[in-house]
Amino acid sequence: MSILTLYCLAKERAAYGKQIVVTLARQLEEQYGNSFEAQNLRRMIQFAKRFPDFEIVVPLARQLSWSHFLILIPITSDEALMYYANDAMTRQLGRRELRRQVMRRTYERAEIADAQLTKQSTIPQNVFKDPYLLDVLGLKDNFQEADLEKAILLELESFLLEFGHGFSFVCRQKRMIWDSDDYTLDLLFYHRIMKRLVAVELKLEKFRPAFKAQMEFYLKWLNRYERQPDENEPVGLILCPHANRGTLELLEMDKAGIAVAEFWTTMPPKEEFERKINTIMLEAKERIEQRKSFPVSDIRKQIDFYYEQKADDDE
Repeated sequence: MSILTLYCLAKERAAYGKQIVVTLARQLEEQYGNSFEAQNLRRMIQFAKRFPDFEIVVPLARQLSWSHFLILIPITSDEALMYYANDAMTRQLGRRELRRQVMRRTYERAEIADAQLTKQSTIPQNVFKDPYLLDVLGLKDNFQEADLEKAILLELESFLLEFGHGFSFVCRQKRMIWDSDDYTLDLLFYHRIMKRLVAVELKLEKFRPAFKAQMEFYLKWLNRYERQPDENEPVGLILCPHANRGTLELLEMDKAGIAVAEFWTTMPPKEEFERKINTIMLEAKERIEQRKSFPVSDIRKQIDFYYEQKADDDE
């Protein structure tokens, strides 16, 4: 059978399938109303394909509307699909905010952040993102660190939507006294699900290894003087315009309970944004392959849990 013959048969079957949908839709419309017009019926078929497990659909359908599902159906990755569905259900996101989260590639940015986490990490997965999109703050050019901090507080609701689920604001400019010296943490949050304080330090320069020591001091102070008996140890997040992810891996930041993430104060055009996020994801996958070639040693035994899981899934 020639390729041309196969192509013609495929077109005939596709046309026949479309005709079945149109015919069935017409019958359903007569019996049940306009909700079953052909376009809606096709969407229902797509829904059934994307959510084949009835046990998963039932709890989602109790919380999400059909409009929510229409946003979720085009997502091709099963992992991303369930991430957004659970996020919309947990945070009770409206369809506009859900669409916004999908367009801003929240799932992929959470995956990039999780790439820092190892077996020894005290930071759970799906807590932070990388990068953070702070275009909601409306910052102008040549802003200072104090401007960034002030903008976060002025747009706290928008910032918390970007920051993620479970965060509550505690205070700004947290004062810490040690050995007669004063130290100040930029922002302090509490994560209700992790049950721990989250220290946030803002930087307007590229990440430097010295930032790690500074955050470690803040976390130790908070752990000694602010941590409540029923809380877990505090964790930290350093936000900066640029961070070399290879450097972060070398410093094993997560073992100290510290995450590092870039922040972007302007949203690139759609195509550029997609390209940048895809590039960062590709670099993470390349590091997976590089790790496989390293000889086993005491240092290399600290295999990243995130990469192990990804490697197992790929196999």
